[in-house]
Amino acid sequence: MHAHEHHEHHGAALTRAAKVTLEKAGEQWTTMRQRVFEALAASDKPASAYDVADAVSKAEGRRVAANSVYRILDLFVASNLARRVESANAYVANAHPDCLHDCIFLVCDACGQTTHIDNDAITSNVRSAAESAGFSPVRPVIEVRGKCSDCEEG
Repeated sequence: MHAHEHHEHHGAALTRAAKVTLEKAGEQWTTMRQRVFEALAASDKPASAYDVADAVSKAEGRRVAANSVYRILDLFVASNLARRVESANAYVANAHPDCLHDCIFLVCDACGQTTHIDNDAITSNVRSAAESAGFSPVRPVIEVRGKCSDCEEG
């Protein structure tokens, strides 16, 4: 990992960036994958596969099974379009899918708001520590639990 500038996408630009990233990975951008991505990106908190399935079902006017959504979310994580918040078994859309970073999540125990930050120095140290212990890290995920500034003030 190296330090660089990257642009965080929002709205339609985020969906376009996700489509380009997925297609560069050799995958197809189907209508269902787009619906799942849009539902995930629209969520203001980490969303479970069931949350995403409900949102897509409402938008489509038909029931969409959570197991289908799980498969798509797994593909999105593998393709850097989404990140998995391990402690919540939930997902967030990656605002810069064209950049690969390890995850650091700040998770509010009061409201559930989750903020993703990039700090390659910290995650590089985690990778180095794992390698020193004879472990080959694939994708470190660091989660910091606590209270966000809004809940701390309230």
